[in-house]
This record gives sequence, C-alpha cells and structure tokens, in this order.
Amino acid sequence: MKKILQDLSYEELAALVNACGEKAFRAKQIFEGLMQGKKISELPVSAPLRAKLLDMYEDEPVKIREIFTSQDGTKKFLFELADGNLIEGVLMKYKYGNTQCVSTQVGCRMGCKFCASTLGGRLRDLTAGEILCEILAVNRLEGGTLRERAVTNVVLMGSGEPFDNYENVVKFLRNLTAEGGIHISARNVSLSTCGLVPEMRRFAEEGIPLNLTISLHAITDEQRRRTMPIANKYSIAEILAACSEYFEKTGRRYIFEYSLIEGENADEAHALALCALLKGRPCHVNLIRLNAVKERNLKGTDERTARKFLEILEKNGISATLRRSMGADIGGACGQLRAAYLENGNE
Repeated sequence: MKKILQDLSYEELAALVNACGEKAFRAKQIFEGLMQGKKISELPVSAPLRAKLLDMYEDEPVKIREIFTSQDGTKKFLFELADGNLIEGVLMKYKYGNTQCVSTQVGCRMGCKFCASTLGGRLRDLTAGEILCEILAVNRLEGGTLRERAVTNVVLMGSGEPFDNYENVVKFLRNLTAEGGIHISARNVSLSTCGLVPEMRRFAEEGIPLNLTISLHAITDEQRRRTMPIANKYSIAEILAACSEYFEKTGRRYIFEYSLIEGENADEAHALALCALLKGRPCHVNLIRLNAVKERNLKGTDERTARKFLEILEKNGISATLRRSMGADIGGACGQLRAAYLENGNE
C-alpha cells in the first residue's frame, strides 16, 4: 500500500510540491482538489506531476463500496480502503445540518459488549488522511463543495477507539479544521472515547475545543466492568477527574453517553444514582436506547422506560436528552454493517 496524500497538511503539501520542482501555486491546486474529494488522477495538474504523485501515493485511499438508505433518510456507507479492508460510516440528516459518523480504526480492541465493532478485534489504525477521506467522499457524493458543505458536523463514534489511534486522530482533527480545506469548526466535532484517561488528559492540552464525549454506561466500576473491559484499568473517578481537567483547559462542557440496557442499568435506582454521580458537573447526558447486537446477549429498553429515566435526570437538574434512534433498519450501530458483510462471505 502506498502513502496517503491526504495525510499531509497544506504546509506539508507545499513542501512536497517544492521538492518536486513545481511552482508554489500547484500546492493550492492539489490541496483544493483533494479537499473536494477528487482522486489524484482527477487533479488539474500536468501529466508528469500527476504521474509522480501516483507513483508515491494512493489514487483513491477510500472508496464508497456500498450505500444503504434508511426509511428515515439516514445513509450507511461501506468504505473500502486501498489495502482491501472495510470500514463503515453513517450520514444522519437533521434540521441543523448533516452529521457524519466516521471510523478511526479497522475494528476495535476495547471489547465493549454492546458494540459490534469489537467482534473481530482491531486489525489496524486508519491514517489521518483515511479518516478525512471518509468525509471528503461523502461530501462529494452529496453534492457538497468547500464553500457549501454537505457534511456540516462530524462525530468520531464509528468503528475504533479514537484515543487508541491518538496521533492520527489529532492530525486528522487539525487537517479537518484547517482553513482552506473542508474547514469544519471544532465546535461541530464530537469525539467519543470509552475513557482512556492518559489520552484524555493529553488531549486537553492540544487546543482543539471539540465536544468530548465519554461512553459511561454504568454508575459504579463494578457495573461498568461487566460490559466495558477498559473499566478494569481506569475507574469512573479517574475519568471524572480527567473530564474536569478538560473543562478547566477548554471551557467546554463534556458529554456522557449512557446506553440503556434492559436489566442492567436502566431502572429508577440507576437514574437516581447517575444524578448523584454527576450533580453540579458542567456536563450533558446523552441517553441511548441500545441497538441490539445479535452476537451479544444484551437488549435495549422500551421507549417508556427510556422516557422515565430521562424525566428523573431532568427533575434532578441534570442536562440530558434521549437520542433519536436513526438507521436501525440498516444496521445503524457501529460495526454492524461490516460484520454482516464479512459474515456473508464478501471481501
């Protein structure tokens, strides 16, 4: 597999163009072409320069292999990487804009029992450019440009643990938010972590004021260990301390994801305990009705139970919302499409 040209920042691309003996304006041509989702073979440059770039870099690092459209308009994408690996992403359409969920790894090694991404383990990390290409491909397909983006918001909640691929993810975020490119504001980006505490603390120093989201899903460490192996390494107290540090450094409130699992964490006692745990913190709780994964023996709650849980949080002064279920009819949850595709013998 060749290198990924979309890994480069504009400054790095300019240095490459200079090293190739080309005039400086070529860097802008190439950069804008790539940010529009074009392949190298489509760039408006001379044939010799194009050939030189194709010799060193992948023409199309990420291609859309299949698209599945839900009844609610949500689109699920199966992407093929240059080495043949498959990842997936989702485009969700809201009144305020279009949100794309991207993957950061091929598979995942965190082992959370409610997530299909972990079923085959982690095969490899995605590069910064591969993550970015997921967005560039969808933005182009949906008719977006650099001035009028079809993708307005990004969530790093697809396959993989973003902080387990720290360097590539941080570079992706810098390239995503850089002026002159697709230039999506950090405030329109959410990153979800299962709670890698050292990386959370490190990220607080990066100066990227995105929406930090933590997969909590339990009230106590004992409960959390039942569904999230990472809880054997980092306690809820350590995660909360890292969240406080993030708020102090960025001024941005943090978000807790809480999947409501029948018989596990969704009754009134759990709701009250969650209120006590988070009382007074500058945070928001995003309640999720679990998308069942057939390989796991876990079930989501019904709508009535979810609404009651939300009501208890709100009555106790906890900012919370119940996430609207989207794309359930097309396997909208992380890893479900890829897992089903591979299970059916597709490669």
